[in-house]
Amino acid sequence: MKSILALAVAAGALWAAGSTPTLAQADPYRWCAELGGGNDGGMTNCYFITRAQCEATVSGVGGFCRLNHFYTGPETGYDQVPPRRTAKKRTTR
Repeated sequence: MKSILALAVAAGALWAAGSTPTLAQADPYRWCAELGGGNDGGMTNCYFITRAQCEATVSGVGGFCRLNHFYTGPETGYDQVPPRRTAKKRTTR
């Protein structure tokens, strides 16, 4: 009887070890496209790795690209939001 109980405990331990959840993977999608709006509402699509991919999607249909707030991948630095340009001040002579 003890051997059957020990076998059941061992089988349960193996089953539990095999079904442990893995760590969540990083979200690789850095950019989101905000599309539409108006009376029908809008749509958000956060499946873009680069800003160029996002901008190609919104061009012609309206919308804009923004950083994905749930992005957990590495900081790459090559497609960060560029600084906003300011108008140059004109000087009079």
